[in-house]
Amino acid sequence: MDLGLTPEHEMVRKMVRDFSEKEVAPTIQEWDRKGEMAPHILPRMAELGILGICLPVRYGGQGFDYLSLGLACEELEAVDTTLRVIMSVHMGLNSLGLLQWGSEEQKVRFLVPQARGERVGAFGLTESGAGSDVAAMASTARRTGDDYLLNGEKMWISLATKAHHVLWFAKTDPAAADPHDGISAFVLETALPGVTRGDLHGKLGVRAGSTGWVSCQDVRVPSSHRVGEEGEGFRIAMSCLDNGRYTVASGATGLIRASLEASLRYALERRTFGRPIAGHQLVQQKIARMVQSYDAARLLYWQAGWLKNMGRRNTRETSMAKWFATDASVEAALEAIQIHGAYGYSDEYPVERYLRNAKGAVIYEGTSEIHTLMQAGYALGTRQDAALRLELPAYDAAVWQAEAA
Repeated sequence: MDLGLTPEHEMVRKMVRDFSEKEVAPTIQEWDRKGEMAPHILPRMAELGILGICLPVRYGGQGFDYLSLGLACEELEAVDTTLRVIMSVHMGLNSLGLLQWGSEEQKVRFLVPQARGERVGAFGLTESGAGSDVAAMASTARRTGDDYLLNGEKMWISLATKAHHVLWFAKTDPAAADPHDGISAFVLETALPGVTRGDLHGKLGVRAGSTGWVSCQDVRVPSSHRVGEEGEGFRIAMSCLDNGRYTVASGATGLIRASLEASLRYALERRTFGRPIAGHQLVQQKIARMVQSYDAARLLYWQAGWLKNMGRRNTRETSMAKWFATDASVEAALEAIQIHGAYGYSDEYPVERYLRNAKGAVIYEGTSEIHTLMQAGYALGTRQDAALRLELPAYDAAVWQAEAA
């Protein structure tokens, strides 16, 4: 594994950092207070190519590798988690899922406009009664001739009211002996009759982002919109979560860095007992822990990105990166508030927002408890990753950057 970044990686990192710091950071506090997404965010990310950053050029993307996606997510969340959440659902959970599992027709019809940012993708798995227990979902898809009738409601869906396409999961065989084998995946166009959706408010964090619900009432979807084979939905969902967790891990790494940088600035400026608080050993201890966490989290997501580039299965490594980085981001934000003292408790400084945003990531895309059990299973030999019919393709620069024929 080469730990050096290429000129292309540095270019991606600089471009995304410039966008985040110059075009989002100055107003993010205002939008966080409003509880709304700034209207320029999605169009601008599309214009810069961020929404298709690691997709092949022939499918409308920028042709960069999977590590570039991680670097972009780190830079986005270093300013605000809402930016990275866009990448988690649009790119990690939806677009990379279509790249891995979609037919050529589906890639042309759905992936290309998503990569160009002309359409926004979301991911419809979670329900009010089905989170970690995916098989408990109540959504159904009943075959009627060449179509499926979709019914059900998804909850806690990021970009619910912004998305044009949702990768939707429903039971095509509710009576399956193993309920996991009765789930199938579909591309749901949100403009179809019978689709309703709305925003959720009152969230602890990620307030400047869109989170909501999507409901289907006898929505007719052609069988050509089914992704993968019937009954393959659970495997598709889990592979999509590998990609989503990778973006969460890299983003949480950015939040650790943001907490560290804010703490360094404040510790060097704030004086107590006749000297900057940076001179106090317990403050130094907190800062040192943040440095340690940032370096470890960065190496973990770089490892996962490298494995993705090689075309190697990375479920275990991505789980570890997500688990460690998100837990560490909560700790870093807490310590940043402590360093800031009373000011850390106010939104005059950004660290209180970092803590509110960090908390969600230890819940979504696999709770910290789920990842704990996964890692114990790998260590004890009781968990093994089954082979998939289709794997996420390895990165090949010549192929990714080739124009469409």
